[in-house]
Amino acid sequence: MPEDTNKGTPVSNRTTVRRGAKRAEYREDEMRAILRSGSVAHVAVNTNDGPLVLPMVYGVGEKDLYLHGALANFLLKSGRDTEMCATITILDGLVYAKTPFNHSMNYRSVVIRGRGRIVEDEVELSNAFRLMTDHIVPTWETTRSLSQSEIKATRVLAMPLTEMSAKIRTGGAINEAEDANEKYWSGYVPLTTVFGTPVSNSDALAEVPEIISSLVGTDIHE
Repeated sequence: MPEDTNKGTPVSNRTTVRRGAKRAEYREDEMRAILRSGSVAHVAVNTNDGPLVLPMVYGVGEKDLYLHGALANFLLKSGRDTEMCATITILDGLVYAKTPFNHSMNYRSVVIRGRGRIVEDEVELSNAFRLMTDHIVPTWETTRSLSQSEIKATRVLAMPLTEMSAKIRTGGAINEAEDANEKYWSGYVPLTTVFGTPVSNSDALAEVPEIISSLVGTDIHE
């Protein structure tokens, strides 16, 4: 099958993939598919104490990526009206060449750059909480609603989904021509993360919701 060369165009110079440019993906629907399949965003911001990167749960809206934490969360406080970067990566496999120099990984990754914005509008805030809650497993409808005190104790930050780019690698190893006849194994090992069997809390007073039990054994990144 011929390689798909229609990968779109970058929206800005700083989202242009330079290393491994043939693996770049700029089509919004493809990038959003990766964001929907991912589970953790590594979020970076410059602070007065130096650069800081933290893994965070996220939600994907029509125009923004939503992040949340306690009011005292240092990264979210530092990200207000500040340029930030968020990276979501899904590891799909380990790639083994005939020499370690050419070992690699199969992956899907999206990088988002933009200025952080604290969400204060009540309607947007409610929508953001739901998007973040339902991102991996839609459990918003199976839990108690958030109280006003819980909402007030949480800071929600939005990053615009305007400047982003993706990079994707699939397939086997790329070996050097001189290694063609070397008798070493070469190939790749697929990796998946699957949902396990739910373990009920001691104070659980209801059966495991079907939306959770039905996930057992399925790939979290599908």
